[in-house]
Amino acid sequence: MIVEKDTYYYRCPALFDAINNLAVSRIPFFCLISAFADYGYLFPLDNKEVCPIVFSFCGNKINSHGNNAIITNFKPPPYNRYQSAFDKVQQYQYDGCTYLVNLTFSSDINLNGNLYDIYNNSQASYRILFPERFVCFSPECFIKIRDGRIITYPMKGTIDASIRDAESILINDQKEEAEHITIVDLLRNDLSRVADDVQVDQYRYIQKIISRNGALYQTSSRISGVIGENWHGSLGSILQQLLPAGSVTGAPKKKTVQIIQEVEDHERGFYTGIAGFYDGSCFDSAVLIRYIEKTDRGYIYKSGGGVTIYSDADSEYKELIDKIYV
Repeated sequence: MIVEKDTYYYRCPALFDAINNLAVSRIPFFCLISAFADYGYLFPLDNKEVCPIVFSFCGNKINSHGNNAIITNFKPPPYNRYQSAFDKVQQYQYDGCTYLVNLTFSSDINLNGNLYDIYNNSQASYRILFPERFVCFSPECFIKIRDGRIITYPMKGTIDASIRDAESILINDQKEEAEHITIVDLLRNDLSRVADDVQVDQYRYIQKIISRNGALYQTSSRISGVIGENWHGSLGSILQQLLPAGSVTGAPKKKTVQIIQEVEDHERGFYTGIAGFYDGSCFDSAVLIRYIEKTDRGYIYKSGGGVTIYSDADSEYKELIDKIYV
């Protein structure tokens, strides 16, 4: 648990109130919110010197420079430890308590650089560096608000792009489709709490993600709703209603979060939380995945994937490992 005495550190719900106060005055800011939305940081950007976070959000960039850095080797969690948690999750699913659980673990990694180097050399839509704490290079948007609309792009389902007929295999995979449709339904319902006329604009389209170890295909959807022009003073309240992020928890959300906290053997911290950037007129935010953290024992990479009743422990464990890349 992070316990800090810092001007910019907040427990929730005070954090959401502070976001409301900044946004109603159209003051730009950057925020970090923890996985289960119980604490975070809020940095007003009217005085950029106070913000220690280095970030690049789809073109909104504070430049950095560093040396090439890669993961030289890693040690995933023992398979029997993973399988024990996996079996508990599936028992809850057989009992009807949850349909989808995003199960995550930490892997020990060695780097030939540092967090700053990883940030500088990673390629992703969203890059965030909290110096001496963590680096994140996320492909996944949480929400965008612009032009009176709120938009989210859930990403669920991956496959190695080098596999023959990989796109077809991914689209026709029963487990991946079940996982994806569950999250689309959850996030459509979430957006309906804060917006009108919510609709799925695009369903399960394929994107290619390039990694050092090769390309992956990922399926995403686009969901949007009408939020009007008077959302600024309610931005914190909107985030409070939408968090934790459904794509990295599961469904139903409240019970699934309880299961995650029971079966996972690490603290997520900011991993699977969100980072948000408000420029005074629009808001953009990222889900904090593809995440390397500096700890007392060294560097760790946090990763995982969605478990459904159709899931296989071997495949899910392999997916956890496949996501360890820079």
